Amino acid sequence: MIEAHGLTKKYGDKVAVNDISFTVNPGRVTGFLGPNGAGKSTTMRMIVGLDRPTHGSVTVNGKPYVQHRAPLREVGALLEAKAVHSGRSATNHLRGLAATHGISKARVHEVIDMTGLAAVAGKRVGGFSLGMGQRLGIAAAMLGDPRTLILDEPVNGLDPEGVKWVRTMVRYLADEGRTVFLSSHLMSEMAITADELIVIGRGRIITTGAVQDVIDAVTKSSVRVRSPQAEALVARLQGADVTVTSLEPSLLKVDGLSAEQIGEAAAAGGFVLHELTPMRASLEEAYMTLTADDVEYHSHGAGEETAPAVVAETEGANR
Repeated sequence: MIEAHGLTKKYGDKVAVNDISFTVNPGRVTGFLGPNGAGKSTTMRMIVGLDRPTHGSVTVNGKPYVQHRAPLREVGALLEAKAVHSGRSATNHLRGLAATHGISKARVHEVIDMTGLAAVAGKRVGGFSLGMGQRLGIAAAMLGDPRTLILDEPVNGLDPEGVKWVRTMVRYLADEGRTVFLSSHLMSEMAITADELIVIGRGRIITTGAVQDVIDAVTKSSVRVRSPQAEALVARLQGADVTVTSLEPSLLKVDGLSAEQIGEAAAAGGFVLHELTPMRASLEEAYMTLTADDVEYHSHGAGEETAPAVVAETEGANR
């Protein structure tokens, strides 16, 4: 479990993380979302003691990270996959980490096999691709068989097979009762993988909750209705807080009524329906709505001048 209380980090006059409190529970995959510069990486660095909070506190499994006698066995973290001596082989890098905690060589070979690095384990890390570097970072995070896993953009650079492997792995670990906390910019992947979300913007928590609850709270559900009697059906469905839009001659989009309500109204009026499909907003749509005012750099159309919403990037490694 990870618990943060009033966590704040300032860099001079810049507040990177502003008085945030949250809990990441075991047995769940918790996604950490936010635009570039929102405070995600700084928060993760404070969790594992790489940055000291200006105010507030954060504990992992009941203690500050620095108070754990064998931190690799408590917390596995992937924060910067490139933080490896480029002249070492993958095996030697992992053996060096293992030696600090009395972890066996057998476990080193186990995580190498687990992460698909067996064929390159003896090669210098400096020659690794981005995806191979990510796999090595995940191997290091899993080395101590930790109760808590913190992964910052774990699928960055991975091919589709690697992305699926990470998804399966974190799901398996959560189902074992471990705490899994991960960030990603891939909304489609987060929608599949995460149970809970923490969304942050400009150093403050915007919202938290189950994935579908977060989506439903900021987006409207609609229903696609296809009928040869669509024009007449419009009059039957219209009412207070109901919007019916004609997409094409036989196809309607209905906001404000459920598929069940529409089906019952059509049946009562003797209307024929060829399609009745509930349409739910995606996590990406909800995320864009939630963070619209917190994006650090806004993109413009081709040929337009691009101006940053915030000039200074002061969060160091934070994305």
